[in-house]
Amino acid sequence: MAKASKLRVNLALQGGGAHGAFTWGVLDGLLEDDTLDFGWISGTSAGAVNAVALAAGLAAGGRAMARAKLKSVWAAVEKAKPPDMAAMNPYLTKTLESMAKHLSPSDFNPLKVDPFRDLLEAEIDFARLRTPSSMELLIAATEVATGRPRLFRRPEMKVEVVLASACLPTVHHAVEIDGRAYWDGGFSANPDLVTLATESPVEDTIIVVLNQAVQTKLPKTATEIASQMSEITFNQPFLRDIELIAAARGTRLGWFADEGGSIAKLRRHRFHVIETGRHTANLPAGSKMKPDQELLSYLFGAGRTEAAKWLGINRKYVGREDTAELETRYLGAPKAVPAKRG
Repeated sequence: MAKASKLRVNLALQGGGAHGAFTWGVLDGLLEDDTLDFGWISGTSAGAVNAVALAAGLAAGGRAMARAKLKSVWAAVEKAKPPDMAAMNPYLTKTLESMAKHLSPSDFNPLKVDPFRDLLEAEIDFARLRTPSSMELLIAATEVATGRPRLFRRPEMKVEVVLASACLPTVHHAVEIDGRAYWDGGFSANPDLVTLATESPVEDTIIVVLNQAVQTKLPKTATEIASQMSEITFNQPFLRDIELIAAARGTRLGWFADEGGSIAKLRRHRFHVIETGRHTANLPAGSKMKPDQELLSYLFGAGRTEAAKWLGINRKYVGREDTAELETRYLGAPKAVPAKRG
């Protein structure tokens, strides 16, 4: 008997600092299942790192190489982390944290020392990544001057693109590309769902969600408040895209509507979600900035667990039904029922 064709899915990968190790675990689990193939990847910040690692590994030698590349990248992230000052001297840590609130990257890092650049250049073959492929990349960064998103595509891939996508302005110098300065893509697209759904020929997308949709307890400490402010900020572009998708699904197209148009594509695109959920709900505030080995291993295992759970329940719906129910899950609204034509 002829072998059945594989199911194809796009990937939409959120940013989330060290919590991106959860996405690494999800991708590792999906790569282990050879019934799935990947279409386009939209990624931001840590999601951009996972996206280029996955694409570089697949380009270099297939699924096994992609799993190895993701593992190598995250091992390098853990190795490159700054020392745990709190463990060495908690009083010094408090002093440094207080000073950091009043200093910019230009003040405390005038020479622009960037271990993350060295890590990416050592791990990712960007020249190979730029070669033509059916797997398009959409890596988001935010233009500092306008606050608007910029989506870099596969032919544009270079180390500066990933650095820009992951550039927190309180920690890193703005990244300049072609004369324009960029900050973290999470400010404007986390990740871009609309472009993915309207341009990719693949009509199913798995979104790997790292940010909590609802905070269950009121933040009280300065660290908790700062963490929740960050969650709110980086959730807004994601919620905006879901609102656009919900609006498209509720739009009455009429008999002469262009079935190949953007609204029609958004209406029929099928979304699926794999979330960190309970795995990060009780982690301490600020854990996204601390990629220690114990945390990364925990989140990697959690990602694999959730990928296996999703595959067991939802693989059969790929190519057939939307399983995410984005409107209900993130907007608190009933799922829109497309209006009848005519």
